Amino acid sequence: MNINSVILDELRKEFGETFYLLDSAQFKKNYIELKKQFSEIYPHFNIAYSYKTNYVPKLCKIVNDFGGYAEVVSEMEVELALRVGVSPEQIIWNGPIKNTEYLEKMLLKGTTINIDSIEECYLIKDLAEKYPDNMLNVGIRCNFDVQDGVISRFGLDIEGDDFKKVFEIIEKTPNLKLINLQCHFAKRQVDYWPARAKRMIELIEKLGIIPQRIDLGGGLYGNMAESLKEQFNTKIPEYKDYANAVAPIFAEKFKDAEYCPELLIEPGSALVGDCMRFASTVKTIKTVREKTFVSVLGSQKNISMSGVNPPMTVYSLKDDQQDVNKADIVGFTCIESDVLYKNYTGKIARGDMVVFENCGSYSLVMKPPFILPNFPVLDISEGKTEVIKRAETFEDIFRTYNM
Repeated sequence: MNINSVILDELRKEFGETFYLLDSAQFKKNYIELKKQFSEIYPHFNIAYSYKTNYVPKLCKIVNDFGGYAEVVSEMEVELALRVGVSPEQIIWNGPIKNTEYLEKMLLKGTTINIDSIEECYLIKDLAEKYPDNMLNVGIRCNFDVQDGVISRFGLDIEGDDFKKVFEIIEKTPNLKLINLQCHFAKRQVDYWPARAKRMIELIEKLGIIPQRIDLGGGLYGNMAESLKEQFNTKIPEYKDYANAVAPIFAEKFKDAEYCPELLIEPGSALVGDCMRFASTVKTIKTVREKTFVSVLGSQKNISMSGVNPPMTVYSLKDDQQDVNKADIVGFTCIESDVLYKNYTGKIARGDMVVFENCGSYSLVMKPPFILPNFPVLDISEGKTEVIKRAETFEDIFRTYNM
């Protein structure tokens, strides 16, 4: 997506002083490249896109068009998947708490429900008994140690009694079908990925089964500018590094097998992180006790980054730029910590536009209606301007309140 001051000025005149710029073309490119890296080593591979990371419907449709799965964690996301045309069989429902009515509805439609607790298993067992003529697809979210220093609260400890009980219930219930074994770990370093693959293979060997799918979850770094990479205390892997870490393990395990399970991963940030920018207008520039603050019509919540400076460019729309030294670019909220970029040195003016990159992950979906409603989302990546989401209004925020 190529942008410049002229394009930004035209967009600002039509859509307001602040907006997101979606790059759907980059999202497609990322999806194709990630799938290619894994499939070249283990062909029976697919992607389950993490809706919670960025549930812009256009992105969800792209995943569906490419034959990927919808990985959802709420009834809201289930409904979104259905409305953008995803078949229930292509929906994988994770998460620790699931709406009971939707759970029943989607089980009957063929969605795979990954069991996260013994309580959830008992609920599904009751539904299986209620509908003895319906085959219900389930998975188990598996929890084990990958030496990342974190005890995850999600899933069932594969060495624990609850896991054994859940597996036993599935085995003994004729109309429960174990489709999927899934795991997920939050740390994104590639070092922890081989442990995921090896432990999942050890598990199926121990259980004496080969499920339809083995799902290694998400937690991958995506593409990012060098200026952002330099701020991490670890080497940022590429897609091929994750593929090389786990796909050969599956290729070796199933090289002579009559049946190969589908290998899944659940990327979110790795696909969408670099597919959205946040463009905001400079409103004030002031110096307080020798510290300069540049305020923009936007918030740290709009970019969902803290502790790092995002890749950022100032676009001049005025002729009166001034030099600033180690200025903090701050948001419109009344919170001291609302800083989008620390210690900017360069030229800037009131009325300029500041564009922050790598804003696709957990930004739009986690922006609260705090002080101001959210801004529009525009896709200009394929030769035309498409309004993906209009600006939110007072009515959008307050329609659920009783005045």
